Amino acid sequence: MGGKTGGVDFTRLRKRPAIAFTIVLVSVASAIAQDRTFVTSDRLTLGTEANRSASVRLGDIDGDGDLDVVVANGRHWPQQNLVFINAGRAKFSNMRPLGADRRTTYACELADLDGDGDLDIATGNDMALGRIFLNDGSGTFSEHAEFGEVSSLRSLTAADVDGDGDVDIVSTCRGRANRIYLNDGSANFKTGPSFGSNDDSTIDVAVADLNSDGHPDLLLANRDQQPNEILFGDNTLQFTKRKTFGTGNDQTRAIAVADMNADGKLDWVVGNIQQQNQVFLGDGLGGILRTGEFGSKDDATYAVALADIDNDGDIDIVCGNVAQPNAVFVNNGDGLNYSKILFGETTAATYGLSVGDLDGDGFADIAVANSDSVNNVFLNRPARLQKSK
Repeated sequence: MGGKTGGVDFTRLRKRPAIAFTIVLVSVASAIAQDRTFVTSDRLTLGTEANRSASVRLGDIDGDGDLDVVVANGRHWPQQNLVFINAGRAKFSNMRPLGADRRTTYACELADLDGDGDLDIATGNDMALGRIFLNDGSGTFSEHAEFGEVSSLRSLTAADVDGDGDVDIVSTCRGRANRIYLNDGSANFKTGPSFGSNDDSTIDVAVADLNSDGHPDLLLANRDQQPNEILFGDNTLQFTKRKTFGTGNDQTRAIAVADMNADGKLDWVVGNIQQQNQVFLGDGLGGILRTGEFGSKDDATYAVALADIDNDGDIDIVCGNVAQPNAVFVNNGDGLNYSKILFGETTAATYGLSVGDLDGDGFADIAVANSDSVNNVFLNRPARLQKSK
């Protein structure tokens, strides 16, 4: 869930706050675009337990140049969150617990929260306080502090919302007020303003400057027949200017932002429940040029990530679904028309996913967080090669 930017060095981001991004735009100049498939096996599972996983994030937490994995477990039931260390080529032979106690975790985010150059972890919990875990640089985490309030939290997004150079936390809640938590630069988070309405059912939020005014805006993905909204930012963090998008009664679960039609302006993609998913092409001023739909009318999309899956220079869409296969939608270049590649089990309930090059071959792979089934890594492979075996 959530949309960010790409071309990221996950090891060190010293010129600006370091955030491990859900959206990873993988670009390899020598790679030739081709049909892709996504393969997994019993050696590509993240552990062997079937937890109630809700979120997964990728980042180089131990500074060795490859991507590791953090999985948030529990949702409404206390379970252990886990860290998986990549030994290279997507070999996850080292699993560590994150924190001593277990909580009802719905979301995890990787970012440099204390400004020391390595990736830390924030976890958000349903009806329990969130937690901040600081990295010692080797991928070992210690609990630093709690943050937030007891609420029906559904997602976390890490972004510098107040423009002071450190990473803040934006949280969404179902049926309650959403909230911004402001970082003091040392990973201590004070309660900031709420956003949206006090009874919003916001499941996900993306942070991006849609109207090119230099201030981050908030894009809200709402459920329960509530309209999705753009809340336009200014230097007060009050987000008083707003605009709805979509039909007005969409059941939206996920949102991500990228330039889908390569016109230099930010667009956004939403994942819906029991209706087609949508693409909104932005005009760079906060408005919408065109709207497109993709997928099927009976889709149940719970997670969306964006990446250049086939290395052809445009951005594709990865959807995590419930009770139906997951899907990759390959962009034909205009941001409105896509071809579909299925992956994963029909019976899986994929609540979260994250995209990045886990095996070092230059193509973006996919890690999924499933509820009540084993979590998997799906490696991105040439379809023709796979079919010839």
